[in-house]
Amino acid sequence: MPVPAAALVAVAEPRRAAARGNGTAALYTGVPRVRVAVEEGGADETDLLAARVRLLEGFVARAELSDCTQLALQWLAEVLHLTQSICLIRPEAEQVLYVIGSYGIAGSGIASYTISLEDWNNPLVPAFIHRKAMFFPAPHSAADRRRRPSTPFEDLPFHAVPLGVSGFDEDAFGLLLVGDTRPLDADFHWFASVLGQRIDQILRQQALTEGDRRQGRERSLLYSIINAVTDPILLTDTEGRLLIANARALTLFTASEEESEGRRGAVRMNNMLLSSALSSKAIEETAATRRELLLVNPVDGSDLVFELLSTVTEDPRQGSGVVSILRNVTDLRRASEEIEDNYRKMRIAEVQARAESDRLNLIIDSVADPIVVTDAGGATSLMNEPSERLFTIPMYASEIEQRWVQTNDAHFSSFIAGMLVSADQRRVGEIGLVDPKTGEAMPVEAIAGKILSEHGELTAVVTILHDRREAIEKARLYEQLKQASDELERKIQAATADIAQQNELLRRQAIELEQASALKSQFLANMSHEFRTPLNAMLGYTSMLLQGVAGAVEPAVKRQLARIESNGRHLLTIINEILDISRIEAGRMPLQLSTFRVPDLVGEVKAELEPIILRSKLAITLDLPKDLKPITSDRQKVKQILLNLLTNALKFTHHGGVTIAARLAARDRRLSLSVTDTGIGIAPADQERVFEDFRQLDNSPTRAYGGTGLGLSICRRLAQMLDGEITVQSQVAKGSTFTLTLPTKGRK
Repeated sequence: MPVPAAALVAVAEPRRAAARGNGTAALYTGVPRVRVAVEEGGADETDLLAARVRLLEGFVARAELSDCTQLALQWLAEVLHLTQSICLIRPEAEQVLYVIGSYGIAGSGIASYTISLEDWNNPLVPAFIHRKAMFFPAPHSAADRRRRPSTPFEDLPFHAVPLGVSGFDEDAFGLLLVGDTRPLDADFHWFASVLGQRIDQILRQQALTEGDRRQGRERSLLYSIINAVTDPILLTDTEGRLLIANARALTLFTASEEESEGRRGAVRMNNMLLSSALSSKAIEETAATRRELLLVNPVDGSDLVFELLSTVTEDPRQGSGVVSILRNVTDLRRASEEIEDNYRKMRIAEVQARAESDRLNLIIDSVADPIVVTDAGGATSLMNEPSERLFTIPMYASEIEQRWVQTNDAHFSSFIAGMLVSADQRRVGEIGLVDPKTGEAMPVEAIAGKILSEHGELTAVVTILHDRREAIEKARLYEQLKQASDELERKIQAATADIAQQNELLRRQAIELEQASALKSQFLANMSHEFRTPLNAMLGYTSMLLQGVAGAVEPAVKRQLARIESNGRHLLTIINEILDISRIEAGRMPLQLSTFRVPDLVGEVKAELEPIILRSKLAITLDLPKDLKPITSDRQKVKQILLNLLTNALKFTHHGGVTIAARLAARDRRLSLSVTDTGIGIAPADQERVFEDFRQLDNSPTRAYGGTGLGLSICRRLAQMLDGEITVQSQVAKGSTFTLTLPTKGRK
């Protein structure tokens, strides 16, 4: 189009019809009407008008959202000299703005940049929601930087302009970010207006296309759903004519001309019966109705009784209709009769079982020995009076009596668990029980047998417990008599033996004892692998059983397996401690010196004991100087000592907290690591005894705290190997402080 040299003043007037029109013509409603005025600079206005026309023609030629956006941002840089820009769009029904185009922004992260509309702390969200343009200058302080949103512009100034159709109150559908310090003029606002109109057109066309596809998919899915239903489903009009039916309904109410006359007659009869059932009276009812409907099977001519469920539906285009579902009542009645028959058989079986239980109670109550009947899951279902005395906590029982009964139950449950997992029909073994009245040890012989059903399934296990105390006492007396006889015979032989041979024998025995004592520690130190390997294997198989690797495990069996695993791990800890003592005594504990940082070691120890710390609910405080220099020592042995000290602090502390502190004496070149707790404390007379082998302050069988009594002994020996020492300061009921002192440069 030829344009005169006079200046052109463009005035944009977007209209509602242009914003909501379809096709290419709608775009040109955004083309400004032009007034011609004789002014200076007319050539520049002509170039701008031509550039606007090129932009609109580019919009018309492109149907993809990303293509139109990229063209617009390139036009923005070339014509209006805004060389950095980002365009974000919110998809329908989503609360996130995604980047669909950018220009002049470096970096690979621009494609993944998003803005969550649920994050109201982001200043861009209110600007988008309220359709308000905002300018963000370059920050001059840390406070300015915190108030700015996070964008690919980083600290550069930028404008944020919401994209929408001008003149309407609808929400914005996009956001345009432009990097520049200049105010946005009328040319930019014209650009934002036509870009918003074009994006709105593309989004609406995509929504219409997607809606048609979704409607087709929903219609196909609806037909698939009703055809998958085994009950006949159909839709009829007010005259009873069939409109929609699933495959099952078509077999009852439709027949082609090629089919037999009998089938067509049955179909006509069915349609007549259905029309009669769906009379005008049924249509007048507003609620769903139920009635029985007798139909003919078109295949074999047999009678079919259905329960008809019908309801009236209204469609503004098609009018009234009746939706009907036919449910085969014959199958339901047959199932109901079978349920009633099974229920009657179950009641008869219950009566028989109750009678058998009464007879069994009479039998076992007449037996003096304890008898226990357990089910297939290991739960006790029946026991006689002697058994109740062993395994039932009596009323007003003391705490120690309750513990004795619980111990009996645990030992018996372990025996039954072994019986259930074995293939033997009968099992004989010994169980160590306790008399709940006196606390006397009560060894019993358990004889258990499985009771199987007629199908070979395990139904119960009957166990008879025989008290062996009398037999053991007789055996003990006999053994004492035998030992006395043997002792008398040995004394007679000793009196007549040669004194020289006796002295030689004593000398050899002394040598052998010395060798055995020296070899004991050597043997245990060499047997570390042989001891740990089978025990670790047993723990591994137990863990696999608990995890169900070999199949589902009954809860009662799982409890027993958990007890086996817990006791196995306790045994492994004891073996490790005994082996450590033996290796130290045999000189087989080498030193591995390395340089390490104490705070890293303390953090590692704290992480390993994190489950115990969480379970104890104690506060762990670290008092480590920031300028603490690395030390040279055996890192693993220092870690073992610190682990033991922290474990003891957590075990014996019920309230308060634990503090781990480190202090460096630069003059002596020694480091002190201390673990302080607020626990039960140690009496002054016992503070040195706790470092002895197998020494515990409470050695009674019912002590409240477990352990072997080797932990602190091993720690002291390891500290001595490292040229260090362990000391303790404690007060009863106030807490203890164990301090490990080490040289900062270990011996070579």
